[in-house]
Amino acid sequence: MRTHRAGDVRPVQVGSSVELCGWVASRRDHGGVVFLDLRDTAGIVQVVVDPDAVAGADVHGVRAEYCLRVTGTVRERPEGTVNPDLATGAVEVAAATIEVLNPSEPPPIPIGDRVDADEMLRLRHRYLDLRGERLQRNLRLRATVNSAIRTAMEAQGFVEVETPMLVASTPEGARDFVVPSRLSPGEFYALPQSPQLFKQLLMVGGLDRYYQIARCLRDEDLRADRQFEFMQLDAEMSFADGDDVRAVISDAVKAAAERVTGEPVGEIPVLTYAEAMGRYGSDKPDLRFGLELVDLNHVFGATEFRAFQADSVKGIRWPGQAELGRGRLDALIDRAKQLGAAGLVWVKVRDGATLESPTVKFMSEAEQVGLADATGAEAGDLLLIVAGARRMVDAVLGTIRNDLGRPPVHEGGLHFCWVVDFPLFEDLADDGSPIPAHHPFTAPHPDDVGLLDSARGDELLTVRSQAYDLVCNGWELGSGSVRIHDGALQSRIFELIGIDAETAQARFGFLLDAFRYGAPPHAGFAFGIDRLVGILAGEENIREVIAFPKTQSGADPLTGAPTPVDDRHLRELGIQVRPKK
Repeated sequence: MRTHRAGDVRPVQVGSSVELCGWVASRRDHGGVVFLDLRDTAGIVQVVVDPDAVAGADVHGVRAEYCLRVTGTVRERPEGTVNPDLATGAVEVAAATIEVLNPSEPPPIPIGDRVDADEMLRLRHRYLDLRGERLQRNLRLRATVNSAIRTAMEAQGFVEVETPMLVASTPEGARDFVVPSRLSPGEFYALPQSPQLFKQLLMVGGLDRYYQIARCLRDEDLRADRQFEFMQLDAEMSFADGDDVRAVISDAVKAAAERVTGEPVGEIPVLTYAEAMGRYGSDKPDLRFGLELVDLNHVFGATEFRAFQADSVKGIRWPGQAELGRGRLDALIDRAKQLGAAGLVWVKVRDGATLESPTVKFMSEAEQVGLADATGAEAGDLLLIVAGARRMVDAVLGTIRNDLGRPPVHEGGLHFCWVVDFPLFEDLADDGSPIPAHHPFTAPHPDDVGLLDSARGDELLTVRSQAYDLVCNGWELGSGSVRIHDGALQSRIFELIGIDAETAQARFGFLLDAFRYGAPPHAGFAFGIDRLVGILAGEENIREVIAFPKTQSGADPLTGAPTPVDDRHLRELGIQVRPKK
């Protein structure tokens, strides 16, 4: 129906006849001559219509979002009317015929203009919102990322394999979406939180290198970087360790970023979990700005200031903020208390490294000098100090650091990093058993394996894992680990976390049985496509890079989901729904 896309018309076509299809983005009537901006997925071109010379539809009846087919001649725009903001801004199309392919009612939302438009209304009419340049660009960018990832993975010898969508429920840290079985009433499938067990079985099956751009589903609370269903690059390698996996994933991520931005990504730095928490107060550190945490234990190790007599004392140097008013300072103290600290000490640095604070009188002269030296403080700086348990101090200052300095996601370039050597266990349950920080198939650090037999209680929380995360601009893109491939070690982990042999066999027997047949050492990784695309597109919410997302409450305004199921269908499935309270 067309010879060119509207947004592809260029000066090289001047004098040529073209046939275009698209939607009316705007209409301007200039005393008889009508100007239409015709929009399609490639962009916009100006169409000039002389009602007395054009055949077909009455142009005076054409309105915004009418779907048209236009035939005309490309010509240069008159001098002084060139639009440098449009790729087609040097040309226009003089219409010869106009055909209305479909009229449009007045759209309930402005197309392409996201100001003063209700978000629910936009999602309800998502098919109209998708016509705007922003979402068109984001979805094309997403396709580019997927293509680059596939090319990079295939170039490194990976084979794409699709894994099942109806699986058995397995604990992976979030609630499953369950699907009732009609043929087995009262029994359920689960939608996969990830292809974790299947990709490990593929390694046992000798596939060697697997990848998949997989759809995963988790019934967990939604937020800016989380939806019920999401896409991830899922990969697994046999005869590989964490370094091997990180090298492969780094290549794929850098290829995708370079394809989108045109700029190469340098070597991705590696931080241990302890370094990330110690310097940034976060296991997903944003490296685009400073404000690193400074350990002050050596300064206040023998202090008589009771507020600093704690396991950990750390501070942040905030350059040039010594003139911050008391209201802002009190707000920072309140913020620290909300995050779990007993309080926050602020210190202003004046000329001559003189310190000003209500607490300075409790510090010795040596401590004041040591504080200025440790933080590298200069005149005009503000120091923020928190004391208490180490984990709390890191978490509080890490959050305050982000509050003070974190730029919008589209600013500051791309700053990737790997975080390695995570704890194997994140906490202790009420019965004293350790809780896995990742899934229970993560291999412990080889230097810490002996602690699995000797450590007790909180000592188990010091055991490191061979797990690793990829972070970009403060967003966790994904996680991976070296897997346990030894049945005896896997049984020991199950025993520690309170899963007895009978329960382990019932829930994971198909995997444990596979380990009895020469399972190779293997490791893998998965990262969120939505989050990577969101960062590359400069979006703060991944809804803007998903064609049909859910709301924050998990609703779909477009289709009305979730919806009730009729009683006949429920009877077939052997399900009875309790009345709503």
